Amino acid sequence: MCGIAGKVSGSGPVHEELLHRMCSVIEHRGPDSRGVYAEGPVGLGIQRLRIIDLQTGDQPVFNEDGSVVVVLNGEIYNYRELRDELTSRGHRFSTGSDTETIVHAYEQYGDACVNHLRGMFAFALWDRASRRLLLARDRIGKKPLFYAQRGDTLWFGSEAKAILQDEDVDRSIDLDAIDAYLHFQYVPHPLSAFAALRKLPPAHMLVWERGRVELKRYWRLSYRRRNDAANEAEAHELIREKLLEATRLRLRSDVPLGAFLSGGVDSSAVVAAMAKQSEGRVKTFSIGFDVDAYDETRHAREVAELFDTDHHELRVEPKAMDVLPRLVWHYGEPFADSSAIPSFYLAELTRAQVTVALNGDGGDESFAGYNRYIGSGLADRLAGLPAPARRSLALAARLIGPDSSESSFRSRLDRLARTSSMTGYERYAMWMAYFTERERERMYTPELRGQLRDRTAPTIVRDPWLASDADDRVNRLLDVDVNTYLPGDLLVKMDIASMAHSLEVRSPLLDHEFMELCAGFPGEWKLSSGTTKKLFKDALRPWLPNHLLDRPKWGFGVPINTWLRGPLRKLPGEILLDPRSIERNFFREEYVRGLIDDHVAGTRDNANRLWALIQLELWLRTFVDRRANGPLTLDLALAA
Repeated sequence: MCGIAGKVSGSGPVHEELLHRMCSVIEHRGPDSRGVYAEGPVGLGIQRLRIIDLQTGDQPVFNEDGSVVVVLNGEIYNYRELRDELTSRGHRFSTGSDTETIVHAYEQYGDACVNHLRGMFAFALWDRASRRLLLARDRIGKKPLFYAQRGDTLWFGSEAKAILQDEDVDRSIDLDAIDAYLHFQYVPHPLSAFAALRKLPPAHMLVWERGRVELKRYWRLSYRRRNDAANEAEAHELIREKLLEATRLRLRSDVPLGAFLSGGVDSSAVVAAMAKQSEGRVKTFSIGFDVDAYDETRHAREVAELFDTDHHELRVEPKAMDVLPRLVWHYGEPFADSSAIPSFYLAELTRAQVTVALNGDGGDESFAGYNRYIGSGLADRLAGLPAPARRSLALAARLIGPDSSESSFRSRLDRLARTSSMTGYERYAMWMAYFTERERERMYTPELRGQLRDRTAPTIVRDPWLASDADDRVNRLLDVDVNTYLPGDLLVKMDIASMAHSLEVRSPLLDHEFMELCAGFPGEWKLSSGTTKKLFKDALRPWLPNHLLDRPKWGFGVPINTWLRGPLRKLPGEILLDPRSIERNFFREEYVRGLIDDHVAGTRDNANRLWALIQLELWLRTFVDRRANGPLTLDLALAA
């Protein structure tokens, strides 16, 4: 696990001094060593976190004759098998690292080398003979990769701030990306909050050659029904078998490792698979809260006792908001998923004892774990009603209106009624909205609306929806989430939170072979009679007790709504109604003030909306108002 950065140009040489600046700003991703390679038009930089081959595995890594050089962020889990295969074909290895398999696989297979890699990765490979740069990102999008292009010059980096170390890169805001952010709570790929930057999408390669850039997609998850299992019982066996294999590959490490354990289905499944294949006690780590509705520590303790793990806990309190400036700095773009707070502290707790942790990311996206999948089914049925009936329902819902809780029956009924006349992808996009398009129009000033050019938010869901080969509703929704919410929100959250503390996080449930197996099962096995994740839960019954598998799902969130009505109730006003915020002329002051007042009064739950606006404003102060190389100094004392 590392951080990479670099530049290639057809107009002049790349200097090492720039590479060192680019590496310095992402040193937290890999503090163990720095490597730079600069030769003529290309420069590659790497900050390494040593996990495998501690003695000879530093990067950049070359092939036998030095004609191919690579820097890697991530891990290639099948490196031993791939190494044996390449050695049998005559390739000679000089290190024991997983990184070296890439240069030899490139020699053997060319760009198709990515098809032989099983892992999480973002790498840059320079072919000296053809003067050609290959960038590639893993299939699911575990590892990030930003890039910028101007003329015949290309910059790249694991984080946006690395690219911005070159003063030739424009730092202007992409307002259309901000519009999409306010819809989704994250900036979706390929957009970036900076107009000059873009994100390489998951499962894509980018080739720079003679100043020209070409993007290629090399993999797509298929949801076509396959015959891997004739019935659910056979599927259960295959799921357990593949999970054990994916976990076993992720136990390869030359440094200590452990696991995140929330007590939910997914993390408990991973801990169970680890315990069945580990020689010693597994170290597990949990975060708790003083608000009971958000605290799962008792369930985590039960799982820890069941598998006799070495268990550790940390409680997060409202004072944890003191970390807000560090969060904004590390995320580098506006990011409004408030569960970044416990993720940040969980990574800090874990890194104190281990360098690698396994987690349960990906289970919801393979097995239909979100309640919104149920809501989407109800919306589909409402959409099938005659138009007069839909209009009557919409009128009744408007008269009743939402209440102070976003998850209440009234609020859900309001959303269902408002989406009943939309297309399937429009409904799902609105279901995912923090600020709907109508709410954004009401919040934006005329000046901001006039600067928006390409309102891309609707296409973020539409494009994967229409491209999906799923033949049932549930699997189509999973396909959309795997291409949007998973890489745009969940994987960004964990990558940044863990890398801020130099911790590598591995996700067995995101193994692409495991996901390919699960994608081939019918949707009705995954979501059945209102039970989310039924197929996975039933597969795990030989490993975990029923009462843990069947309890209601708890998201890994924080009680931000309670905090913003209690100990942190002054925070939104201090930041969002500050003269610096108002003078940007992005949002109508009276609209923002209304959001704050309604939330504090308890008449509407606006916590997520306020959090999104707070994150945006602090990002602007950190990265746009100044050329930041460190977190903003922010006095939150008055907010306590």
